[in-house]
Amino acid sequence: MTTLTPPREDLDTGTGTGLGRPCHVIVLNDDHNTFEGVAFALSSVLPGLSYDAAMRHANRIHQTGQAIVWSGEQEQAELCLTMAPLEGA
Repeated sequence: MTTLTPPREDLDTGTGTGLGRPCHVIVLNDDHNTFEGVAFALSSVLPGLSYDAAMRHANRIHQTGQAIVWSGEQEQAELCLTMAPLEGA
């Protein structure tokens, strides 16, 4: 009688693991917030983002259904998300 050994799964611990890659803040389109409200919120919480640039993001969100509005370190991304105002909350 022979014993079968299941195949061993190799874990990728080298480059390409995703560690150190930037996190993305993605905003999805909805039917509740205005363009102006989205632009104001984005320009208020995202560092270095002007209202005009935020309005361009709002237009892209509306046209495509979503947009990456910021990329960077995870801690900064989480800070952006916790500072964002929510309408109707």
